[in-house]
Amino acid sequence: MIEGFWLFPLLGILAGLLAGLLGIGGGLVLVAALLWILPRHGVSPDAAMHAALATSMASIILTGASSARSHHVRGSVLWPTVKWMVPGVLLGAWLGSLFAMWLDGDILKWVVAIYCWLVAAQMAFGRVRAGVGDDPVPTGWPVSTVGGGIGAVSAVVGIGGGSMTVPYLVWRGVQPVRAVGTSSACGVFIAIAAAAGYAFNAPEGALPSHAVGYVYIPAALGVAVASVLAAPYGTRIAHAVSGPTLRRIFAVFMVIVGITMVA
Repeated sequence: MIEGFWLFPLLGILAGLLAGLLGIGGGLVLVAALLWILPRHGVSPDAAMHAALATSMASIILTGASSARSHHVRGSVLWPTVKWMVPGVLLGAWLGSLFAMWLDGDILKWVVAIYCWLVAAQMAFGRVRAGVGDDPVPTGWPVSTVGGGIGAVSAVVGIGGGSMTVPYLVWRGVQPVRAVGTSSACGVFIAIAAAAGYAFNAPEGALPSHAVGYVYIPAALGVAVASVLAAPYGTRIAHAVSGPTLRRIFAVFMVIVGITMVA
């Protein structure tokens, strides 16, 4: 377990920077990296994809919380929107984790890759809908319903939901930096529900020691602690970058991660 443990904090630094910059918790990068690392820590190759998803979700709890706090201090979290999204994302993330455990690991790899490319295309070429007023705050049951879908898909691909929440809020007319901040807050609730689903509904003995269900504790802690320290720096960068530039960065990032998953 100790051998190669230093890789987990390094992943955490990257995840934290991405959480603050793009509001995504670095989940997609974590899944790709953990899929390669976890078998070297005694995780069966057959369980590696599910373990990577579960461990990514567990680490995102602290990553998202740190990022959300940093964005809150800068006034870029739309808390009324978060309140309406939370019921949907909690239920969706729990159900999504159950569905993911039913899928074969190889199928999950392609699901994650295709998802990355679809999000990249939406952020690069999708049109932004003008909101009501100069600073819209989306609320209402439609937001909760969308949150349910975001939570479910997030649990299946091992992310905090930012790659869906951010495009959705931008489409609703929210400024990109506020969409990132709001996404970070919602991602905490997605991660809690999904990680719990993977931890308490996995087959008995799914992973070796130092694990709860499909969540590999040493990796989750190593990533989480480092990401909490790095997230505020990503937030600073996000507030210094223009909206269109942030969208382009997001799109390029998604393409790269998708290719990495299937390469």
